[in-house]
Amino acid sequence: MSGARIGRGCSLGQNVFVGTDVVIGDRVKIQNNVSVYEGVVLEDDVFCGPSMVFTNVLNPRSHVSRKHEFRPTMVRRGATVGANATVICGHTIGQHAFVGAGAVVTRDVPDHALVVGVPARVVGWMCRCGLRLTFRALRAECGGCGGRYARRERPRRPARVTLPGGSVHPEASENRLRLPG
Repeated sequence: MSGARIGRGCSLGQNVFVGTDVVIGDRVKIQNNVSVYEGVVLEDDVFCGPSMVFTNVLNPRSHVSRKHEFRPTMVRRGATVGANATVICGHTIGQHAFVGAGAVVTRDVPDHALVVGVPARVVGWMCRCGLRLTFRALRAECGGCGGRYARRERPRRPARVTLPGGSVHPEASENRLRLPG
């Protein structure tokens, strides 16, 4: 379509549609039966598996025009989106992230995250070479390429605990609050 930019060294399979003003970086591989709609940006070295889906409107109806509601979707450098996965518009897939086959992305995916399921949830971490990482004491070394990674410990958010009678204690966490019982 007009206004689309396709980078150098890209591979587009059979039945691939590229919409207006789409940006596709260098060395991107888009497998068969993928539609890249307006509002999608694929940075360099992205892989889109066969029949994966990008959306561009949250609540489409055939009789209601929502072209003014297109939400941008960004797939960062080196990310992989597996076969038959769906990426709901308005989200970013981080650098070198890996979306498993059939997953449905309903929120942003962090850099290097491995997400699977419906909805997609983080179940692990990936090296930039595409192998799964195993962290020990917040560090990992890739068995394939030797890449080294350090993970920051995520601060724990307090859990919402419902007290007897239905009230919620917003400061409670399982470690700090013991309920009578």
